Amino acid sequence: MLLPQLDDGITLLDVEGGRGVPILQSLVLDHLLLHDGPAFWVDANGHATTTTLAQIAPSQRLLNRIHVARGFTAYQHYGAVCNLPTAVNKSIQMSTTDAGAAGREEPSRDEDTSPHTPALIVAPAVDAQYRADDTLGETHANTLQARTLARLSTYAEGYDIPVLITRNERNEFTEPVATVADHHLECEQTRMGPRVVGEDFETLVYPVDDGAYYQTTFAYWRQLLAARATQVGVEPTTPAPSTPTPEGVGTCVTADGEAVAATADPLLDAWTATGTGGR
Repeated sequence: MLLPQLDDGITLLDVEGGRGVPILQSLVLDHLLLHDGPAFWVDANGHATTTTLAQIAPSQRLLNRIHVARGFTAYQHYGAVCNLPTAVNKSIQMSTTDAGAAGREEPSRDEDTSPHTPALIVAPAVDAQYRADDTLGETHANTLQARTLARLSTYAEGYDIPVLITRNERNEFTEPVATVADHHLECEQTRMGPRVVGEDFETLVYPVDDGAYYQTTFAYWRQLLAARATQVGVEPTTPAPSTPTPEGVGTCVTADGEAVAATADPLLDAWTATGTGGR
């Protein structure tokens, strides 16, 4: 097993020397391969990129299970987190209606999860917007971040699922991020490839071509996830082109409650209503 399992509760992924987009996305896709249900992704700083997700996903159907909201300011990010339960409820209503219209449900891969309820919440760079917003004083920034972390903790417990978060920096401002985490994964780059260490997990090397050499390219992550897909009975599809497609990544819910494909358009990539979480 080359990727760690995400347990219920908040998992903090710290990546040395970069944003860690490939490893973050690989953990999300690997979890969706092993569990039924959608993922709800509150994005910051462009971690939910169409290009890399489409490159490494073994099946494009996985992308349809990712619901994305993007926060470009502290208030937008906090508003998206606050409105996540509304997005979950709308998703459940739509999926159960679709399943009823189809007359039957697909067999479950995991008897402990449902294809309708959330399987995972993702909030990368959870500190980024609160740190960067010049309109916030230090006290207000700390307060908004604390409220965001409290809500994510509540969702982890209420939905009984993993919540995967990362942070931009390790310093005094992000100490509460580490404090709220139930689990901690650290990823560092070595000459043999990325090394992931957790409480009960450690990846030392990533062999390629029968161990002849090691690599950390997108092609490798795609190969790793394709192997997982085969293991769980999901037929891998042909890799998508490296340029974003009009369909985008997964789906999201607009302020009017309309389900749309997630694209690079911030007006579409948000389930939060205008002004929610603002002053």
